[in-house]
Amino acid sequence: MIRKLALSLCLLATASAGAQDLSPNAQLLVAARQGDLAAVKRLLEGGAAVNSRNRLGDTPLLIALKNGYKDMARLAVERGANVNLANLSSVTPLMAASFSGNAELVKVLLEKGAERAPVDRVGKTAMVYAAGLGHTAVVELLLAGGESSRAAYHNDLTALMWAAAYGHTGTAKLLLERGADALARDNRGKTALAMAIEGGHKETEQLLRKAGAAQ
Repeated sequence: MIRKLALSLCLLATASAGAQDLSPNAQLLVAARQGDLAAVKRLLEGGAAVNSRNRLGDTPLLIALKNGYKDMARLAVERGANVNLANLSSVTPLMAASFSGNAELVKVLLEKGAERAPVDRVGKTAMVYAAGLGHTAVVELLLAGGESSRAAYHNDLTALMWAAAYGHTGTAKLLLERGADALARDNRGKTALAMAIEGGHKETEQLLRKAGAAQ
């Protein structure tokens, strides 16, 4: 069974700083962590590097995405933030936005060239996070961006399996409509239906049975 712990985005915390006489780049990271949009804007206009990184490798864009600072994330992208720059745990901006379920920002990142394929240090992709957390709108955007509904990820788990294991019926329905393989098995030989049954997700189980899924 897929465990919920596995869906935790790597290193969600951001680094803190307490010194008063910091470099502009360090001040930018502190302002981003504190959600101070005005300060972030001022520091960027003053020459601070938009791709500055803290000790965890998080940029202002990643910090904003992880903390739900939508306007700050948009500002970072507008100022040229690298939308594919990952942190030390290999978490990319697209993964962070997909984890939070922010379809609007996922769309912005994809339009700016964010890559769907990268995996973080625990083998998760943006699609895995979106499907496993039931962010159907994000899954739809990733599919529209070229992601295959039949793709197999770490341990041969598919997006359909992740959705089914957590009982996200709407997400599973979308994936099936887009051609997901209901008969696929992971590296343990388990199907999406078996995972839905194990999780006690009756509605998802019924959906998969109607789609001809095997246990």
